[in-house]
Amino acid sequence: MSDDVRLRDVVVADLEVFLAQEHDPEAVRRSRFPPREREAFLRHWTTRILGDPTVFVQAVTVDGALAGNLVAWWEGDRRFLGYWLGREFWGRGIGTRALGLFLRLEKARPLYADPFHANTASVRLLEKHGFQPSGTVQHGEDEHILLVLHDPAG
Repeated sequence: MSDDVRLRDVVVADLEVFLAQEHDPEAVRRSRFPPREREAFLRHWTTRILGDPTVFVQAVTVDGALAGNLVAWWEGDRRFLGYWLGREFWGRGIGTRALGLFLRLEKARPLYADPFHANTASVRLLEKHGFQPSGTVQHGEDEHILLVLHDPAG
């Protein structure tokens, strides 16, 4: 594991890479997240992510190269976590290291995530960091596993 994984603030120039990652056919298949058209994607990122002070987002870099992102946001009274890595960064432990770094910075607990049930790599990644199954949720016709990370003291 010689890859140097770091987090940094997202800059607008990163969005084109994130857009391409969201449109990767294998990533779409695994996540069951429908990719957005360019304008909708950029509007979402500039207003609902970068433009919302309650959202915490970090870019993931590997040896200085942009690899993906991690984001935490509020949905009602629940804080959710999401992430996306480019396919060339899968299977190398990068997600594990990046999520560990992110969870040291994102202090809100409980913290929720809801990966597609068949995305076993994503479920395993979350469970490695202490997320526990808490039920299922439907997104359209797809079943997702609701996982929660509780306060270590509770």
